[in-house]
Amino acid sequence: MSKAPLIARILLGLIFFVFGLNGFLNFIPVPPMPEKTKAFMDALMATGYFIPVLKGTEVTCGLLLLVGAFVPLALVVLAPIVIQIFLFHAFIQPNGIPMALFIGALMIYLSFFAKPYASIVRQIFRCPMKEAMDAKKKG
Repeated sequence: MSKAPLIARILLGLIFFVFGLNGFLNFIPVPPMPEKTKAFMDALMATGYFIPVLKGTEVTCGLLLLVGAFVPLALVVLAPIVIQIFLFHAFIQPNGIPMALFIGALMIYLSFFAKPYASIVRQIFRCPMKEAMDAKKKG
């Protein structure tokens, strides 16, 4: 059996658990931010709720990935966060693109190609109406 899904799951879990926890405990210093990045982060923090909810979600899903519990659910919950990480780095802070692509690659691999999880996650993208139409064409 391939160890690739385990390695990908642990790596992704560590990334989200550590950086999510850092949002609460600040054990990794945040480097100085460019003006555009600072304005974006200040706006998110000004809501008073967004960052704690985001970081709490990252910690929870990271922990689920690390222990191997509810992995497909964790992947689905993290998907919009990963998309936002990519968009943030594509439009606001391009120097983080390599890490965003790495996280995206881990997500895509675990969600669509890793045997233990792909069949479950793919069920979300089923289209029963299309399947029924295809069955009528065949029958």
